[in-house]
Amino acid sequence: MTIAPDTTIGAVRLRVAELEEMEAFYENALGLRALERDGETVALCADGGPPLVELDGRADAPPRPHRSTGLFHFALLVPTRAELARALHRLAAEGWPLSGASDHLVSEAIYLRDPEGNGIEIYSDRSREEWSREGGSLRMDTLPLDLDGVLGEAPGEGEGGAAPPGTSVGHVHLQVSDLAAAERFYGDVLGFDVTVRGYPGALFFSAGGYHHHVGVNTWSTAGGPPPPPGARGLSRFEIVLPGLAELDREAERLETAGTEIRRDGSGVHVADPSGNWILLRARDTP
Repeated sequence: MTIAPDTTIGAVRLRVAELEEMEAFYENALGLRALERDGETVALCADGGPPLVELDGRADAPPRPHRSTGLFHFALLVPTRAELARALHRLAAEGWPLSGASDHLVSEAIYLRDPEGNGIEIYSDRSREEWSREGGSLRMDTLPLDLDGVLGEAPGEGEGGAAPPGTSVGHVHLQVSDLAAAERFYGDVLGFDVTVRGYPGALFFSAGGYHHHVGVNTWSTAGGPPPPPGARGLSRFEIVLPGLAELDREAERLETAGTEIRRDGSGVHVADPSGNWILLRARDTP
């Protein structure tokens, strides 16, 4: 049984040591805006949208140890190629460096790190009609990005300003300790489809035929432990289901598989086999 096809990724919560510095980065370099504050937690959104990134300020949070599992990157999906160009202009205006830029055939992406080292992808999708398959698998690759072509979509525009309406968290990419265990959890239990197996040491999972909502890799964390409780980095990410019936179904599947869950008013909390925490929630839940 597969997960509901209109399942999406919701907000990514990061545990941070320098809340003010991190909030300034996400506002100035990425164009997000503070939507709400609750003590030392700030929720940031694109123009008029739901929370995308939540910063949980913990001044005493230690760094995440090398080789421990956690976040590889989270990915902000912008609505058009022109908005990807605007994101590039915004980063250049802030003097913020990129760590990479790739054409993945299904999408075009730029990569960077925030001030505490969390990986971020900003990308725009090609239309699904342009995606192709080979041997039953979606064709993805990592090719050099045509930066001039992207920038030509919005020449001289985009310095500053808010991230556009319609920006979402398109996917999360996690560092895990074991690929087989990750496939059992995200594929067999939660019901995501495996879309790409062609990258050594990595797997990509999706709902509804998307290229991927969750990626996992063991490139530097094979056999690695989870970070200690309270470390900087990923606190949790949300998997958003279309309704309460689908949330109940996922909770039942987790319990049938012997996975420990905790349920409260926000949804179902569960850790994957590598200790990455997830909040499963229904779309009609505030």
